[in-house]
Amino acid sequence: MIDLHTHTLFSDGVLLPTELVRRALVMGYSAIAITDHADISNLDFMIPRIVDACKVINSKWNIKAIPGVELTHIPPDTIGSLADEARRLGARIVLVHGETITEPVPLGTNRAALNSEIDILAHPGLIALSDILLAKKRGICLEITTRHGHSYTNGYVASEAIKAGARLVINTDSHQPGDLASDDTAKRILLGAGVSQKMIKDIFNNSRNIIKKL
Repeated sequence: MIDLHTHTLFSDGVLLPTELVRRALVMGYSAIAITDHADISNLDFMIPRIVDACKVINSKWNIKAIPGVELTHIPPDTIGSLADEARRLGARIVLVHGETITEPVPLGTNRAALNSEIDILAHPGLIALSDILLAKKRGICLEITTRHGHSYTNGYVASEAIKAGARLVINTDSHQPGDLASDDTAKRILLGAGVSQKMIKDIFNNSRNIIKKL
């Protein structure tokens, strides 16, 4: 499993970065990104510490730990500048908390995120076709999620993205140990979202390709 969306106690998760990665390693993960929630208040505090933790982890264990961030519930017109700042601070993967139907994310977040230098738009909800086409044009992946609640729109996101030719990834959005998922669980969730076996391979490869570019 390659999981590019997880959280630790640096935001609303329950584990230290090292314990989260250790649990993922034992489950057979090959790579995991630590992408805690951030806005202007904690970006400069959080990212350097996650960078340091990932350096140690990568020197000791056979798993790739990637420092990242999930920009969350922020004014859409600040997404671009905060994404750039996150990169400057050492985030290798930048996600934006998309317009999930289960939280009051500001309207316009999906579009602003897709016009910014990000890698993944997380749980984008009932994303407009115009935004899906923008994701395709800019090479930004849309997320299928194993997380309860955010997963309610998985079928819609998968169907519309596949028809438009936009790239998808599957992540867990883990906040606690039980949220981590095996390859088999991820495959079953993708099948449940209406994704074909062939497309499942493509989706897994999309995550691998993001890792290769780091």
